[in-house]
Amino acid sequence: MSTKSAPQAREAGGAAAGEQPSAPRPRIRVRGRSTQWAAFAFLAPLIAYLLAFYAYPLYRNIDLSLHDYTVRSFVQGGAEFTGLANYRDIMGSEAFGPALRNTLVFTLVSIAAQYAIGLALAVFFRDNFRLSGVLRGMFLVPWLLPLIVSGSTWSWMMNSDNGIVNAALEAFGIGQINWLTDPGWALTSVIIANIWLGIPFNLVILYSGLQNIPRELYEAAALDGANAWQQFRRVTFPLLRPVSAITLLLGLVYTLKVVDVIWIMTTGGPGSASTTLAVWSYREAFGTGLPDFSPAATIGNLLILIALAFGFLYLHLQRRQERS
Repeated sequence: MSTKSAPQAREAGGAAAGEQPSAPRPRIRVRGRSTQWAAFAFLAPLIAYLLAFYAYPLYRNIDLSLHDYTVRSFVQGGAEFTGLANYRDIMGSEAFGPALRNTLVFTLVSIAAQYAIGLALAVFFRDNFRLSGVLRGMFLVPWLLPLIVSGSTWSWMMNSDNGIVNAALEAFGIGQINWLTDPGWALTSVIIANIWLGIPFNLVILYSGLQNIPRELYEAAALDGANAWQQFRRVTFPLLRPVSAITLLLGLVYTLKVVDVIWIMTTGGPGSASTTLAVWSYREAFGTGLPDFSPAATIGNLLILIALAFGFLYLHLQRRQERS
């Protein structure tokens, strides 16, 4: 009497029961390949966008900084390769020190004031009350206006002769201040305008972060006898730290490259009193009758390096916080 092996018995049993054979493996491979092609098709527009608007401009900026481009060589090509000579010239220039100092003061004071005022307003609007939505909408007006309109408005308001700011100061017995023409006040004037422009961004982001903090934590803190300031210091501020970090980082990157408001109000003057690195780069490229693209690109690359340094610092602090 002959016996069948186990595989042969299973095949016979399956055939006897009328079972259909399983799907062939090549179809699974084809299906997997089609899924990969579909994923690539969705990624292709993003990759093309990053290459066209990030990778190529960055490459072009580095190329400009490593060559001595004139208007003719910029159009026709053939610029002389100079290596790091442009970087040495910029960093050795007499204008580099004041521009770097103005950039640091303008950036740090702006983001500190924007964050502090934005956080105070976010805490104020955390508890909904009558007209809170209307007031929040009004605070968004500076964010919605074109920057050229905002800069022109602040330039008119700070006019030495007929500006509304000096008129208000004179009403309180304070003498006239030459906001835009005095080297001691020019940087302060553009900082005030930039703070006003950045408050809505901080308000929106920080207000959204506050909405994610559970109310039960405040109720528990109140039961423990914590007052409003202690609740803010022990509950609100620590839990808002991740949102605060990204808000400050984005504000830093944005403020480093501010040109339009400063250029409209003071054009970086008088002299170099309100000239930042971004304004200096713009002036070299477009602010004179003869564009000098290589120094402008060099200054722009220095700004990119500063922003990258702060970005890596943020990532380092974030990873250290996650480990702890």
